[in-house]
Amino acid sequence: MSTLYLRLPSRAAFDSTAQWEAMGCPYALADGPGAIRQQGVAALAQLSALAARAGRVVMLVAASDVTLLRVNLPPMSAARQRAALPNLVEEELITDPAECVVVGGALADGLRTVAVTQRAWLERMARIVLGSGHARIAAVPAQMCLPAPNDHVHGAVLEQDADIEIALRTAQQEGVGLPLLPDQFSTAAREAIEAALTMAGDKPLQLAVPQERLAAYQAAVAELGAAEHVTLTTDAWGPWVAGAMTAGIDLATGLGAALAPKMNWRPWRWPLVLAALLLLVNIVPLNIEWLRAKREYDTLRASMTQIYRSAFPNETVVVDPIAQMRQKIAAGRRNAGQAGPEDFTALAAAFGEAWSAAAGGNAPTIAGLEYRDRGLTIKLRPDAQVPFDKVKAALSGRALELTAAPEQPGVVVWQLRSAK
Repeated sequence: MSTLYLRLPSRAAFDSTAQWEAMGCPYALADGPGAIRQQGVAALAQLSALAARAGRVVMLVAASDVTLLRVNLPPMSAARQRAALPNLVEEELITDPAECVVVGGALADGLRTVAVTQRAWLERMARIVLGSGHARIAAVPAQMCLPAPNDHVHGAVLEQDADIEIALRTAQQEGVGLPLLPDQFSTAAREAIEAALTMAGDKPLQLAVPQERLAAYQAAVAELGAAEHVTLTTDAWGPWVAGAMTAGIDLATGLGAALAPKMNWRPWRWPLVLAALLLLVNIVPLNIEWLRAKREYDTLRASMTQIYRSAFPNETVVVDPIAQMRQKIAAGRRNAGQAGPEDFTALAAAFGEAWSAAAGGNAPTIAGLEYRDRGLTIKLRPDAQVPFDKVKAALSGRALELTAAPEQPGVVVWQLRSAK
């Protein structure tokens, strides 16, 4: 996906207006330095809509809001470096390092480049840009996005209505910024040129200015007699995109989990509402059916309990009326001399008759019989001729079920139970 590049206004310009939502912010939607798909100026309140169309957002933080320092750091791991940087730069700051984002950059000439900016300001701009926070974000110092100086100091001028932001890259790992609030718009170009020349010192200055204001800046250079020291070019997004890709410092890494991507639930509102309604439509009938079945069950159980108590009034505890009724009936039959289908004698007699019918009268070589849990376990010797299928078919006609149990050492095991 494409990347959205934003040149943020300076904090001074932001604080100078009460209608910050309407402040213009130059942007470019690009796939690379030479593949800019869309560019223009959008109000700060509209940036979240632009960010939603991009897979990544890169904020070019105003140079006046970022301080670049050169620090001598001993060799240490990245984690220890992040923890040590605020203490190492504390003496060079006029504010509490805990209120700042301090991020280390490239190492050159034995010194580490360190970028410092206000944490609250960076978080606020990131929240404005991301809105719901569904895109990845990076923040780079604007001065580090300018071309690296050779024999010239490279700079750029960004005009925000009556406010002007000047960014200069004075060395490979150094850069400065200055916000200007000119008293009159007619003198803005002259004041910007004077300030840029002062910051550049004796070095020649190559300054990128807004295209529509090029004539005014050329007139200011001529008026100041600085044509030999100042080269003017029109500002374009190509160099900014290329510089942002090689800046080497990402201030957003200092914010940690504060800018973790969040789930954007807005597109899912109506699907979730529809899913909830469908779930409700299905759950309500199920609950109604369950309640109806529960009432029928309670009525049927109460009726069975009443029948059981009327048949056996001496019983005080009724847990399962059906099972208890079966036990009482079976006990009554045994007391009357009737054999039940699960009794040992009934099972053994039925097995003997089924074997005789299936095996033609050959006596089974039985190793043992065991009656347990209303079932008959028959153990046959391995050398016995076992007509299992015939015996099973004969027993099924008597409502008995014959199954082959796992074999035990030296015997074949069958199990016979009532199929009722």
